Amino acid sequence: MTNTQNIAVVGAGSFGTALAHHIASNRHRVSLWARDTSLLDAIRAEGENKKYLPGVSLANTLVCCEDLSQALVDTDHVLVAIPSQYFGECLDLIKRDAPVDCGLLWACKGLEATSGRLLSDVVEDKFGAERRRAVISGPTFAKELACGLPTAITVAANTKNYAESVVSLLHSDRFRTYISDDIRGVQIGGAFKNIYAIAAGISDGLNFGANARVAVITRGLAELMRLGETLGASAETLMGLSGVGDLILTCTDDQSRNRRFGLALGQGQTVELALKEIGQSVEGVIATEVAFQLARRKGVNMPIVEQVYRVINGQTSPASAVSALLGRPSRSEHAE
Repeated sequence: MTNTQNIAVVGAGSFGTALAHHIASNRHRVSLWARDTSLLDAIRAEGENKKYLPGVSLANTLVCCEDLSQALVDTDHVLVAIPSQYFGECLDLIKRDAPVDCGLLWACKGLEATSGRLLSDVVEDKFGAERRRAVISGPTFAKELACGLPTAITVAANTKNYAESVVSLLHSDRFRTYISDDIRGVQIGGAFKNIYAIAAGISDGLNFGANARVAVITRGLAELMRLGETLGASAETLMGLSGVGDLILTCTDDQSRNRRFGLALGQGQTVELALKEIGQSVEGVIATEVAFQLARRKGVNMPIVEQVYRVINGQTSPASAVSALLGRPSRSEHAE
């Protein structure tokens, strides 16, 4: 067991709560903060997050802090687990009170909403290139992590020492961590795989079967690899846990909000109603817009992204989108 560390977890949604619980169970000191103070009050009173992680008894050492500055006192690490559209705003709050030498890590699988930038670029802008930083990503559902089911993830950091420090927070006999230095690649896999989860959901919502679902996953991976190469990601990273691993998970299991969103669209629901019924952030909606614009700007062929974009923006129906994909001319499997 490594030395006990202080961690402030920002965000009490399903994944933030699961990570806070897991790290506290690893005998580190964890403070959990969220904007919704009533949620923190309920967690404190009931010993579980009934809104986002019902049925999981949380570590009794986990401390809920209604004041962010209190949560940040003497912290060794700040872990951000919030919808990515609020990431930059959240960093401004953290910067105001966090110790100047604390590390910053995030478990957000998305992009900055206003610019489409990777979140590591936002971190560097606000905290400088020298700040210790890391991203956590991989095929993880919050409920399974919180219940102690076997899980594996990737930690990508700007230094090996910081990656190892983050591993010491997370690693356990049921939670395996792998180290990477490809921060961009790990984020690209985590953000853009959500688009293909929407596509797989649409296909299943139309009752197109297992063959079609696997075709979406496989061709989606080909598109992800092409875009990743253009954006500076390592192909090896995209073939790992944070790429193809997360892609398979989110495309095949209904715990995925992005897949459920696609299912609803395939079954005839509107975008607005589908988002309302899910009730949490669907990161793939923003990722689709960003990927579509990037593909056009950089000349990357991404037909699945294009059709998902057209469905979300009301330019075509789910059935017509699938017909457009199936009607494309035959070509070599490895051609763009």
